[in-house]
Amino acid sequence: MTGAPSQPGRLFTAGLDHRTSTLDLRDRVFIAEGEMRGFLAALRQAGIDQAIVMSTCDRIEVQGAHHRPEEAARAVTRLFAARAREPEAVIAARVAICTDGAALRRIFGVAAALESQVLGEPQVLGQVKSAHQLARAAGMTGPELEAALQAAYGAAKRTRSETAIGERPVTLASAALQLARDVHGDMARCTGLLVGTGELGELMADHLRAAGLRSLAVTAPSGGRAEDIGRRLSSHVVSFADMESEMANADIVITALGSGRHLIGPEAMKDIMVRRRRRAVFVVDLGIPADVDPRVETLDGVFRYDLDDLEKVTMSGRASRGAAAAEAWGIIEQELAMFARSRAERDAVPAIAALRRHFESARGQALRQAGNDAERATELLVNRLLHNPSEALRQIAAMDGGGDRVMAEHLIRKLFRLDESGPGEDEESRI
Repeated sequence: MTGAPSQPGRLFTAGLDHRTSTLDLRDRVFIAEGEMRGFLAALRQAGIDQAIVMSTCDRIEVQGAHHRPEEAARAVTRLFAARAREPEAVIAARVAICTDGAALRRIFGVAAALESQVLGEPQVLGQVKSAHQLARAAGMTGPELEAALQAAYGAAKRTRSETAIGERPVTLASAALQLARDVHGDMARCTGLLVGTGELGELMADHLRAAGLRSLAVTAPSGGRAEDIGRRLSSHVVSFADMESEMANADIVITALGSGRHLIGPEAMKDIMVRRRRRAVFVVDLGIPADVDPRVETLDGVFRYDLDDLEKVTMSGRASRGAAAAEAWGIIEQELAMFARSRAERDAVPAIAALRRHFESARGQALRQAGNDAERATELLVNRLLHNPSEALRQIAAMDGGGDRVMAEHLIRKLFRLDESGPGEDEESRI
């Protein structure tokens, strides 16, 4: 596949997220920060010259523009397959692809954190902007993608300022901090462990750090992801194989993996509590589905809270979450309509300019041909301007049974306001 700069780019997105793929697959495709420039270069080599790449726990996605968006999406799928060391067909069954209007809606939805596992995650917009900045530095942006992203930022800003969608994650983090204080008191005496790399888990860990948490360790199946989060949180990274040992040392454990299976069951937690000499442990289970078997709550000294528990603490249930999401999507739809109208108006400018040049040329020819006879020049000009449309209308009528002719006549009437009494002074002054 080769690029074609002379042709306008059409938007596309191609990605793996929490809806379409497993954590294991996303871990194998994951593009670490140090690999991102190389991946952008691989996209360019594949003929894609407008693209940003998002690579997080919940999402590995390319958003771009290309004159053949379906081909571009297939090229992205091949690159994902190569990273996962899987047949292309296996990855293609998992990659979600959108083009044109659906891709634009996806770009807007991702930026507004409406496509995230936890709605309203505040880090997502920053992740999009970071990916955009990196792509721009690599020369991988162009007019179509730039316009879409800038409009998406404006839409995301509106959803955060006009709805409660952005408040929920921060409120949940505040609730987790309050509960941790109820269990342990002063955070300065506590150690923490973040298991997994979900965005909400990182937010909560950062909240605890800001509250004075003495130390924090990070672990995840993907060492590259854990290193990235460890850098951002100024925390040390431990091997995932040592997770249970690290849990025995942690007063606060945040799990944000959502691997589809329980990392810790009652028996393992019982052993951990023995090693902790029955000192209380506060567990925030953000996994969807749960990372920690809920039965551990029956053990003395184990205080486990999941997302539903935190929502009950904040008095924010599923109904309010759904209402905020619906309101936010309503704003997105408004912004999409405004963007489409703006682009359509901009796209019409070259045709209008060409029409004006054509009319000016016809006027000049009529004046030259008529000499100083103004009435003759007007007559020539009207005949000249009507000739081509009249011929085209006759040809349409001859070739078509009537449908296209009716549409053409309707368009002519609309363009020239033929159903009105005639142009007034205001209309004439604008011509």
